[in-house]
Amino acid sequence: MSTFIFNHIALSVKDVDKSIAFYQKIFHFKEIKNTASDSKTRWLSIGEGKQLHLIPRPNFEIKVNKAVHFALSTAKIDSFVVYLKELKIDYSDWIGSQNKDYVRKDGIKQVYFQDPNGYWIEVNDAI
Repeated sequence: MSTFIFNHIALSVKDVDKSIAFYQKIFHFKEIKNTASDSKTRWLSIGEGKQLHLIPRPNFEIKVNKAVHFALSTAKIDSFVVYLKELKIDYSDWIGSQNKDYVRKDGIKQVYFQDPNGYWIEVNDAI
C-alpha cells in the first residue's frame, strides 16, 4: 500500500487579493510561486512543505458549513486568541458560542472563525 502525506488545500475565493491579505495578516503565510500554471490562482506556504491555494472564482456561489473546515495547530493558542480579539475577528466554539473557546474531551483547546469567503478555520493546540 502506498503512503500519503498532506500536500495542499485549495479554496475557491471571490477576491483572491482580499483572501491573500487575510491569510497573511492572520497567519503570516508567505506567498510562494504558483508552479503549476500561469493562472491567477495564488499560493501560500503554510509551513513544512504544505500549501494553501486560493483559486479566484468571483462569480461562483460559495456554500460553507462549519463541518467543512480545515484546522491549524499552535502551541500558543491563548496568545493567538488575544490576537484575534485585537483584530476584532469573531471566533466561536464548535456549537457557535461567540468569542468562546472549547476544550475537547481529549484536552485540546480549539476556536473557530471564518475567512472573508465564509470558510471555517479551526485553530487548536494539538501540537
